[in-house]
Amino acid sequence: MPPSQETTAEFERKQLYNVKPLETRIKVTVACKTDLGRVRENNEDKFEYFIPEDDAQLASRGMVFVVCDGMGGHAAGQIASELTCKTFIDVYLNHQSEFPEEAARAAVNAANRYVLDSGRAIPDRRGMGTTLSALMLVQQTAYLTQVGDSRIYRLRDGTLEQLSHDHTFVEEQVRAGILTHEQAESHPYAHVLTRAIGAEESVVPDVEAFDLKPHDRFLLCSDGLTGHVDDQTIAAMLGQAPSEAAWRLVNAALLGGGRDNCTVLVVRVDAMEPA
Repeated sequence: MPPSQETTAEFERKQLYNVKPLETRIKVTVACKTDLGRVRENNEDKFEYFIPEDDAQLASRGMVFVVCDGMGGHAAGQIASELTCKTFIDVYLNHQSEFPEEAARAAVNAANRYVLDSGRAIPDRRGMGTTLSALMLVQQTAYLTQVGDSRIYRLRDGTLEQLSHDHTFVEEQVRAGILTHEQAESHPYAHVLTRAIGAEESVVPDVEAFDLKPHDRFLLCSDGLTGHVDDQTIAAMLGQAPSEAAWRLVNAALLGGGRDNCTVLVVRVDAMEPA
């Protein structure tokens, strides 16, 4: 269509996404499940995902999947996780940068400011915060954005790999060689976060890029799963159909004690085809 005949919406969309061509069309199957657990009175976990139909948006931003695990008194943790999920996806999709990494960092900053300001403005929400684990599938690349100790795993050719790094006191001690993994598991500060959305004026997320292949399976989850289910069990269950995997993983966490809310989001890459 000649420029003079373009609608305003089409022109604005091309300007926003820098007219990046869609080279690879990804087909996925998604399954999600969240559970209160056996101890908690409310669910502070939250998941969201967005799969665009617009080719320009798919080319530059791809598909977005998010899991957050909130913290705070009353219902504040639930509010923090919900605000963060929605704000992250909205800002990421609509940011002007042509680079997904820059858009993701801007989205984290926006979510952090929103949660922090809300906590300061409303006494019952003071001190609230949340983790954030986000996965974006863009063309032939998987982008990860991480704050806190929710996790992102990838199952490829039967091998499970934790792609995200926990932002906890004990994990930093393990990386520094001060604690072993065995000592970290039973450490009294095992769940003390070193980074969270809404905790401080600014937060630095991990933003990483990984190659994407057909048949990759991704798991985004809160620590209500990983606190009860070991990696070997996760790998075995994640290899099943996404809906069955989601249900079985959450049930395994409940059978393991269910001391926390548990949320899982499973993404299976079914195909990657030339657009």
